[in-house]
Amino acid sequence: MEQSPIFTRTYDLLRWLLPATAKFPREHRFVLAEALQRNAFRLQEALIDAGLNHRRRDALKTADSALTALRTYLRLAHDLKMVPPRRYQHGARQLDEIGRLLGGWMRGQNAGRAE
Repeated sequence: MEQSPIFTRTYDLLRWLLPATAKFPREHRFVLAEALQRNAFRLQEALIDAGLNHRRRDALKTADSALTALRTYLRLAHDLKMVPPRRYQHGARQLDEIGRLLGGWMRGQNAGRAE
């Protein structure tokens, strides 16, 4: 499980996101930063659950929901000038790559269900 690219990419996202959100202005640190962090951890936890085969389809849906929220909140942080353009691009690329990996995993699960 730990060798799979999606787990590595999600871990890398957390390593980047936590220090980045710690730099948010105080008035946003406890709302927007917390929402970003909470959803990043929710994403990672759902992927771990799916990797351990605990209600895999439900876990993947939870991961997809957390990923969508992360994209939205990161964009909002950028629009509010809390994340500079280059950092936003880096984070967005990470989220896109995780999204592609997650989409492939979900399609694989759906194909297995059709058999």
